[in-house]
Parts: sequence; C-alpha cells; structure tokens
Amino acid sequence: MTVYDKLLKKEAKVSLIGLGYVGLPIALEFAKKVPVIGFDIKADRVEMMKNRIDPSEELEAEAFDNCDILFTANPEDLRSASFHIVAVPTPIDDSNMPDLKPLLSATRTVGKILKKGDYVVYESTVYPGCTEEDCIPILEELSGLKFIEDFKVGFSPERINPGDKLHTLATITKVVSGCDDESLDVIAKTYELVVRAGVHKAPSIKVAEAAKIIENTQRDINIAFMNELSMIFNRMDINTYDVLEAAGTKWNFLKFYPGLVGGHCIGVDPYYLAYKAKKFRYHPQIINSGRFVNDSMGFYVAKQTVKKMIAAGKNITESRVLVMGVTFKEDVSDIRNSRVPDIINELKSFGVKVEVVDFHAEPKEIKKEYGFDLADEATGKYDAVIVAVSHQPYLQLDENYFKSISTEKGILVDLKGLYRNKINDLTYWSL
Repeated sequence: MTVYDKLLKKEAKVSLIGLGYVGLPIALEFAKKVPVIGFDIKADRVEMMKNRIDPSEELEAEAFDNCDILFTANPEDLRSASFHIVAVPTPIDDSNMPDLKPLLSATRTVGKILKKGDYVVYESTVYPGCTEEDCIPILEELSGLKFIEDFKVGFSPERINPGDKLHTLATITKVVSGCDDESLDVIAKTYELVVRAGVHKAPSIKVAEAAKIIENTQRDINIAFMNELSMIFNRMDINTYDVLEAAGTKWNFLKFYPGLVGGHCIGVDPYYLAYKAKKFRYHPQIINSGRFVNDSMGFYVAKQTVKKMIAAGKNITESRVLVMGVTFKEDVSDIRNSRVPDIINELKSFGVKVEVVDFHAEPKEIKKEYGFDLADEATGKYDAVIVAVSHQPYLQLDENYFKSISTEKGILVDLKGLYRNKINDLTYWSL
C-alpha cells in the first residue's frame, strides 16, 4: 500500500513545514481531504492560525472551515506524518546570493523525524540541482536512512500569486516531479486531491526546479525591457503607457508594463539561476542586465522627481514629498523586498523630507525592516506626491484630491499610470 492509499484511508498524514502565504493555503486545501499537520517555527503565528487568522492576511476565516489540521510549533508532532511538504522562503542575502538557511533548517527539521517509507516534497523556489545536491544529503545524514531505498523525494514548485483570488492552488496546473517513477506517480496523485486544474509530470526534479525559476526570470527580463523603454521614451517626451496601448493592439504583442520589481519571487529568483549558471562557468548577461535595470528603478524614480521639483523652482532641502504605498505589490500587506524604500532613501539623500502612507502595511514591520515610520494619513501640503503602489482605493482618487494635498506647482508621480490623461493642473509624470 502506497502513502497515497494510506492518505485516502486517513491512515497517514500530510505535513506542511512553513505556513506563510504559500504553505498555509496548501495545508488548508489538503486538510479538507486528509489529516494534516501544519508546522511553523514562529509560535505566535501558530497561535493566530489556531484562532482562524491568516498572518499573511490572504485568507478569510472561512478558509479554515471543515479542516482536519493540527497547527504546531513543535517539530516532534511531525513524526506522525508520512508525506512532508516543505514550503519555506528562499531569499537572497545582502550580496544578492542565494540564502538557503531557511530551506536547510527546514530540511534538518524533517531529517530528524523522517522514517522509512516517508515522502518529502519541496515547494521552495531553488536553482536546478539544489534538492538533490543540498537537501537530500541532509535528510540521509540526520535520518540514517537511504534515499530512494528508504524514503522518496520530489519537487513541486509553488505557483501561488499573493493577492490573486482567481489564480489559486486549485486552479493552477501543478508541476510535479519525483526521484523515480513510483514517487512521481504517488506525488502526482496526492496533489491531484487538491488541484482541480491537474498536474504536469516533469521528467526529473531538476527540470521542475528549472521550470519554476525561469517563470519568474522571464517576467523579470520582460519588465526590465519595459523599464528601459520608459527611460528612453522619457527623454523623447513620450508617455510609455500610450506607446504600450498602441503596440498592444497587435495580437502577439506581449503585454508587460514598467514598474518597480520587488517581492520574494521576481526580484529574487533570477539571482538563483545566475548563481548556478556561474558554477558552470557561464556568466548570464541578459539575466544580470535585467536585474540591474529593475534594481535601479527606485533610484531613477527619485531622481526624476527631484528634477521635476527643481524645474518647478522648489527648494529641495525644504521640500516635502508624500509616498503612497510601500508594500511590494498592490492590495497585499507583504513588505518583503519592496523596492519603494529605494525611492524613499534616494529622496532623503537629496535632503527631501519624505512621509509615507500605506494602510496595508504594518508600521512596526516597516520600522524594523526599513528604518522609517509610516504616517497615519497625509498631513499638510506636499511639493510632490508619488503613487508607488496601485492599491484598490487609490484607483478612485482624482485630481481634486491630489490638488488638495499639494503646494502650488505641485507634482504628481504616477508609477502605474493610474491617472494618465486625467491630470490637467498638476505637473504629471509616470514611467
């Protein structure tokens, strides 16, 4: 009898290691079908989930209904599970190098409780080869078991999009892989319990790892092209969004847009691929160029804002700027790897006084992560207003609102082109 058969009979359990914006939805979906153990190292987050609260603010309380799940911060509780899913972050360090500490720590946690016949499936985005070269040796060492002979391993990359209520775990085709034919079949059938869209069986773990990492690298490169176009068209006094709207009338034009590229996927994953490529003595030029362009955009926006203020005759060191939105993308609370602080810090380097508002972000987290305070609301008049994140309520604002918080010859910087062709009196600029 396979692990899958035991799960169906509820004689085995699934465990989720890491209950962030990826792990928790997976845990809850499985818990509607089979018994689940949800593990996270942060006890305060575990207590929130026990009270039907998603710390990532992605899921409503109803998502916890009819779920057979034990939330725990005690790794010993994982011993009763047989199908372990690892969904922890894989960030980069200050030098843009892969930081595998969370992944390897989670692997050690699983290795200590692993038993014969168990499965371990990784969802964390990594470079090709990481699962087999970095993780499996730890599992073998700490468990005393032999890979394939005693336990099986697979890789099934996460595809969850924060803030997206349409494309969810159940509705996105799941890429799955295993260490042999048997494990591939078991892993595929197990995920089919919760993924209505079905699965795609990759021929190897490395292929599945590579497929995930190029999804985000492709987007990064395309956005970098849009950002470069924006800088070119700005010099020509052409609005980039007008150009893209015209070009987009062709059926095969790829609709990407300029903007800040942050978060824990698109702004991170290309560095993992570039790192691994260098191990094979190849220096990826297109990937690195795209990363350079996108990582520079916050500083570019700040400099363009300062230029506009100088052109309006404003004294920079006495100027006030309001930045609206600081999360890494619209309508989420996640601030990890946001590029908006690049704008803020660059403005401050010119002596500009900057205030920041964002009703989605947690002020304490902002202070801890980036070192500045959030204002509760706009105060007084500003020489420039930068709408950096297109949160839903910002879409309803009009020129009268911005005029009410702007000084004479005020400037509106609209990174997402939300107010294009709607601003008449203020100086308007967008990417």
